[in-house]
Amino acid sequence: MPIPLAPSRRVALRIGGVGLLGMGFPQFLQSAERAKPKARAKAVIFLHQWGGPGQHETFDPKPDAPDNVRGWFGKPIATKTPGLFIAEKLPEIAKITDKLTVIRCMQHTTKMNNHNSAGYYALTGMAPPTDDQRLRDSSDLFPAYGSIVSKFAPAPKGAATFVSFPHVIADGSITPGQQASFLGKSHNPLFVADDPNRENFKLPELSLPDGITPARLHSRTEMLKLIDQQSDLLEQSAVAKGIDESYQNAVAMLTSPKFKEAFDLTKEKPETRDRYGRTTYGQSCLLARRMVEAGAKFVNVYFARAIGGAGNGWDYHGFNKESVPDRLKELMPMTDRTLPALVNDLSERGLLDSTLVVWVGEFGRTPKISSNGGRDHWPACYNAVLAGGGTKGGFVLGKSDKIGGQPTEGRVTPEDLAATMFEALGIDPETEIRDALNRPLPISRGKAVGEVWA
Repeated sequence: MPIPLAPSRRVALRIGGVGLLGMGFPQFLQSAERAKPKARAKAVIFLHQWGGPGQHETFDPKPDAPDNVRGWFGKPIATKTPGLFIAEKLPEIAKITDKLTVIRCMQHTTKMNNHNSAGYYALTGMAPPTDDQRLRDSSDLFPAYGSIVSKFAPAPKGAATFVSFPHVIADGSITPGQQASFLGKSHNPLFVADDPNRENFKLPELSLPDGITPARLHSRTEMLKLIDQQSDLLEQSAVAKGIDESYQNAVAMLTSPKFKEAFDLTKEKPETRDRYGRTTYGQSCLLARRMVEAGAKFVNVYFARAIGGAGNGWDYHGFNKESVPDRLKELMPMTDRTLPALVNDLSERGLLDSTLVVWVGEFGRTPKISSNGGRDHWPACYNAVLAGGGTKGGFVLGKSDKIGGQPTEGRVTPEDLAATMFEALGIDPETEIRDALNRPLPISRGKAVGEVWA
């Protein structure tokens, strides 16, 4: 007797080697249903806060704790959300918390104290095998979130599914988790290394050389010849590197006026650009909004390129007592300007409901200020902020103890955050992929955090 419903390829992958033998038809239907969660969002903007922002200096200031614990700057301020107080240096964020979910109970499953290992964990939702600062990218490691999205929920023709900018982050060696790994080059991000705050910012990867017509690009031979002639394209463009596998997608982007125009920030009103802040990070967040409007599904914006140094990330330990407040006085106003600008802009344009914004670092900071005046790495308790994409506004998830050192109510892991983002885009977190050794792996080992959904 024939099976009355042919399994989709995705369902077949999830069933794996077991097949339909031993699985009743109701169970099979349940499996098929699980594979297609309702999409709450069309896109994710992932704001990666490289360096690890401290919970005490941002969204969990602990004003009643001792001097060597509580946040650096004065008294916390009230927000638009009753009962929620945040750091004094975030007054603009305080005005938009009715649009935010603040998670105060982030915690690593496997505690990673080094930036590269914790960064990889934050960018993939998979803990590395060891907590090793020398961790380097390899085909054994997991793909970036956007690469998973590229495989299972690609953007329409003419847009890049996964876009990242403006940095390749590193702490000594390049941090893994920024590329497609074993999924293949066709799922790498369209990476933009140029500074969107630069006066002549453009995207050279999508600018056709003189004498090259769009029609010529539709020939595979001509396309590969063009790439061979332009070695800089091979060095800079993830699309070009994956051209053997996805040259048609590259052609679609090269010839799409809408997608190319999205990179032209001169189309924005000067007051809009000022609103985001005339900084690399501010203009990158504005570019992220334009990418979503152009059809991108997952956008990584890296707050900083490197660890240490003013303006270069949230790593504030190993400095003297006087230098730490100075560094935070630079980092916090930038955050306070840009995050509200992005959230409000998306809301005003009718895009916030369909765009999930995620603000998170690789870990938090120690509850106690160290003897040299800074806070060390702390993966046991930290914060994340969500906005839009079907999440609740004016909501706080979880609590930490009196010194902000451990969650006392709720617990959200990087694995759970990954599952939440995938589910938001309509991708079943239990979906399987196969690694370089052909072993089946779920795209997330966590559970979507149902409490955040409106």
